[in-house]
Amino acid sequence: MRTRFVGALAAVLLLAVAGSASAAPILSEHFNNIATLPGAGWAQINNSAPAGTTGWFQGNPGVFPAYDGAADAYIAANFNNAAPGGNISNWLLTPTLSISNGDTLSFFTRTVDPASFADRLEVRLSLNGASAVVGATDSSVGDFSILLMSINPVLQADGYPSNWTRFSIGISGLGAPATGRYAFRYFVPDTATNADYIGIDNVSVEPVPEPATLTLVGLGAVALGLRRRRR
Repeated sequence: MRTRFVGALAAVLLLAVAGSASAAPILSEHFNNIATLPGAGWAQINNSAPAGTTGWFQGNPGVFPAYDGAADAYIAANFNNAAPGGNISNWLLTPTLSISNGDTLSFFTRTVDPASFADRLEVRLSLNGASAVVGATDSSVGDFSILLMSINPVLQADGYPSNWTRFSIGISGLGAPATGRYAFRYFVPDTATNADYIGIDNVSVEPVPEPATLTLVGLGAVALGLRRRRR
């Protein structure tokens, strides 16, 4: 009877671990319809100078299809974010989120194939709650002063991935959990010589595993060990 009880306890603990390991993401966005983004808490701010004719827009499958799902199910920006010869600074801000050490932000992005004009994307972070302050110029960053990643920082013509590529950023160094937003900034100077077209797809923020998960793993291992010794 004792052996059966220990075995049952181990099974329950392992099932609990499996449930906690598959915790829902904090944020999951596939950009099936970007018209719904404002209602979901996203913000779009184009500080390009001089301003162009486009901002962020629904992906164009004629340029390339989405990473998955419908062919246009991604968000895109292009050289027309600024007037000819202008500087692009086009922001896409996530909804306000709780942010903790161990969280992981991931996304897919790409440009055209073959790439002929330099594109660049910055990923930034603000810990100032619901703030959407990015300043008012093409060089300002406002509350988004924390640079997490820069893709093609030196603006090589072929330095941006020309196939869908996954990028992942782990959050660390916070003194305590905070509230803020992540930002994607399409940031390219002089559209007379730089900038073409980029897409972003499958943005996800995954939480750090709960400490209870690790405890349950340990208890499950102990229970299994006891079961083996009594066979």
